[in-house]
Amino acid sequence: MNKKKTVISPARETALNILFKVCEQGAFANITLEKQLRSSNLSLEDRNLITEMVNGTIRMRKHLDWVLALFIKRDLNKQNPWLRNILRLSTYQLLFMDKIAKYACVDDAVELTRKKAGPGLTSVTNGVLRNIIRNQDRISFPQDSIADMCNYYSHPEWMGELFISQFGKKTTEDLFMYNNKRPELVIRTNCLKVSRPELLDKLKREGVICYATENTPWGIIIESLPMPIDELKSFQQGDFYIQNEASMLAAAIINAQEKELVYDLCSGIGGKTTHLGEWMKNQGQIYAVDLYSRKLSLLKDNCQRLGITIVKTIAADIMELEFDLKADKVVLDVPCSGLGVLNRRSDSRWNKKLEDIDELSQIQSAMLSKAATLVTEGGYLLYSTCTIIEEENAHVIESFLKQNTNYVLVDFESQIRFFPLDEMDTEQARQGMLALIPGKYGTDGMFYALLRRIA
Repeated sequence: MNKKKTVISPARETALNILFKVCEQGAFANITLEKQLRSSNLSLEDRNLITEMVNGTIRMRKHLDWVLALFIKRDLNKQNPWLRNILRLSTYQLLFMDKIAKYACVDDAVELTRKKAGPGLTSVTNGVLRNIIRNQDRISFPQDSIADMCNYYSHPEWMGELFISQFGKKTTEDLFMYNNKRPELVIRTNCLKVSRPELLDKLKREGVICYATENTPWGIIIESLPMPIDELKSFQQGDFYIQNEASMLAAAIINAQEKELVYDLCSGIGGKTTHLGEWMKNQGQIYAVDLYSRKLSLLKDNCQRLGITIVKTIAADIMELEFDLKADKVVLDVPCSGLGVLNRRSDSRWNKKLEDIDELSQIQSAMLSKAATLVTEGGYLLYSTCTIIEEENAHVIESFLKQNTNYVLVDFESQIRFFPLDEMDTEQARQGMLALIPGKYGTDGMFYALLRRIA
């Protein structure tokens, strides 16, 4: 009698293959995920499931490894690498995904072990996972030290020490919880083409479940989609751009006017650039500068889709940049540690080192000094990062101001009065600098400093 062939869930097998590339071969999670899903013919439901399993497992890796160490005799790092990642992936499902059928998860894990690591290890997988199911309610993490906290919230210990030193334990804990949430999908209404109520109506007619945000006049949160977002007619018609609300503040703070000349340095694929174009009612001139021509190619595509025609792109190192004219407004979004957007890239927390921060702050200072030479007298310079630590933010600005007495910080609270800042952050904005802590307003972490060149 033939043994019935076991069919492994394609979603779980695909998730495992991606996980292996990221955790064992050093691939980037977002790029590997996108590439794998783009080339597959899986359903939208399976794609969403894979995304959740991969990002969740990578995000919570430290937490999962601590739990697995309770139930496995041999050091996890000395186990077969396929087995290690099968156990992580399965434990994530058992502990964090409520709608997963637990024993179907175990059965798939056993068959994946048989296929990837060999039949000799199937008993390990089966025993460990069933033991976790039986004892799940009794798993208890110690909470005495920073190391314990970092194990529970699955962050590197150096990060916990740094955040606690700057923000205190309670804020750090809130920040860690936000980093571990699935990031919301937020879009910015393209006001050149449509109002937010009109866009909400359009999206709902396309089967999108969404609602207006309370932080900005342009934001919409998308809860679920009937198809990939770039297949929506409203996307293809340029009615919106995918952007977190913390990043949407840049255009309001710099407040570029119609017919002004604006330099957007380190523009990337154009989130802030396109918002500037909309803010200026597509009148004036924006030069978008980035080192990578591939990013500028995507920026051009975004401008074309959104109907923005005032942007010219320049592929260059800004440190070697020369312009005939100085700009009315300059936006400088510097390379940074990205510690304000850790929930957006699941592997980011594991790829960063404390030693990088000092080097980054030196690069940021040099770029700020260069950007300052491109501003006309009386013009404005907006410095921004997607990190939250003083070494890359306030310290860079303070050092710059000591060396450049022809620049002063400028109050920008009135430009972003629509955003529900608390009293402390409102006062920051009045002083000319604002650090948004991740999750405090349901947004990414960002830092802004608005400077004006005086005579």
